[in-house]
Amino acid sequence: MLKRRLLTAALLIILIVLEILYLNSTTLAVIFAIVVALSAWEWAGLSGYLARAQRIGYVAIVLFLLILVYSAHSFWPTAITVFLLSAAVLWWLIAAYWVLRYQQQCDLLPNSSPLRAWLGGVVLIPSWLAVYQLHQQYGEYWVLFLFVLIWGADTGAYAAGRLWGRHKLASHVSPGKTWEGFAGALLVGALFAGGAAYFWLDESEALYQIGFVLLSLATVVVSVLGDLLESLFKRKAGVKDSGQILPGHGGMLDRIDSLTSAAPFFLAGLLLMGSLS
Repeated sequence: MLKRRLLTAALLIILIVLEILYLNSTTLAVIFAIVVALSAWEWAGLSGYLARAQRIGYVAIVLFLLILVYSAHSFWPTAITVFLLSAAVLWWLIAAYWVLRYQQQCDLLPNSSPLRAWLGGVVLIPSWLAVYQLHQQYGEYWVLFLFVLIWGADTGAYAAGRLWGRHKLASHVSPGKTWEGFAGALLVGALFAGGAAYFWLDESEALYQIGFVLLSLATVVVSVLGDLLESLFKRKAGVKDSGQILPGHGGMLDRIDSLTSAAPFFLAGLLLMGSLS
């Protein structure tokens, strides 16, 4: 099981890095749209739509919305970006409250399948746009930084949790996560972001570098929220994994849950920093 998990992770990392570095923004958007479609299939199941026809219909709707957003973004890039990023930030504030209340044994998640499915669109579509625009506007290395930041934080959380984990972070939501693991994620994130600011943004003003590190740490925190929210939806659906498409890793949604929250937040932060500088 461990060998299969490590092999799958290695292949995914290599494939993702090559796609980010060598594909143009539009092609990358298409590839990520496929990832979103697979995740939408799994989200439909978490929403209570188990019939094949229902899940196909949901995927078709999500893909149609992606095409609509892409087309509208071509004409009104600023308006579409501001609208979707604002909606995403607002949604993740609500999601943080839901996770907190669930930990306090107060379940606020809707039981309605249509409403859960609609929330899936709010989770998936802004993250798709964020990755696309980050690549298009800032370049491939900024996208790579975001992915490595999330991967590094996840690895730091896993290692610290295994070695020193004693205190549960959210026992009712995801029993395996600990405050020690959370601290490990922040530590790795701080080291990586600090190194990137020093060597990569060496010609930037010190205030911008500090803002970049703080944004990166905030992105790590938000990425944990994405993981917790998916765990909450899986718990409600009574499943361990969102799917079985990735050997040893579960579903596609299990792999991008952190990205769904981190990508819109990171891009929104960069745009805000740019407007203030």
